[in-house]
Amino acid sequence: MISNLAQGVPGFTSNAFLVTGERTVLVDPGNEFDVVARVRDRTDGLDAVVLTHTHPDHVGNLDAVKEAFGVEAWGFDPDQPGVDHAIADGESVRLGDHEYVALHTPGHKNDHLCLHSPEAGVLVGGDLVFAGGGFGRTDLAEGDRRRLVESIDYVLDHVQEGDDLHVGHGPSVDGEARAHVELAAQAARMG
Repeated sequence: MISNLAQGVPGFTSNAFLVTGERTVLVDPGNEFDVVARVRDRTDGLDAVVLTHTHPDHVGNLDAVKEAFGVEAWGFDPDQPGVDHAIADGESVRLGDHEYVALHTPGHKNDHLCLHSPEAGVLVGGDLVFAGGGFGRTDLAEGDRRRLVESIDYVLDHVQEGDDLHVGHGPSVDGEARAHVELAAQAARMG
């Protein structure tokens, strides 16, 4: 089961997805809200934190989560503060009851990962793509529109018809991830 713990939070935060099951994982702990209390409301503990990328709105709560639950964080670049273990492009990581393939998708930030599970029919898009064909900013440090377009195309090579989409900001999409990623690819090319 995937729950957005940041739902309804006012303030500067990303979505924070709790994936429960065999391996309970928090994907992006968010920022500026008590995510620890929200995790404790839903489960007894965490097995790990997985990061889509290390912008402050996605990792502001990371230290509090690591301390409260005694867990470590996985992300693409272990040289980034708070990242304890690297997840390489193409590597498999277990979230809940399913295996997800990590897709290195720079363009918004160099350490950006999307996570895709063909088995679960889920794409975790971070800030690469958003519902309705939106795409991540490229005007911040490490932003690069050309690389972002290449990353969206890379995700299109993996996402399947019927997949759900969970994104870093805004609503999730049930069953139509591919269509929204295709729209993002078109929009990013026009900018």
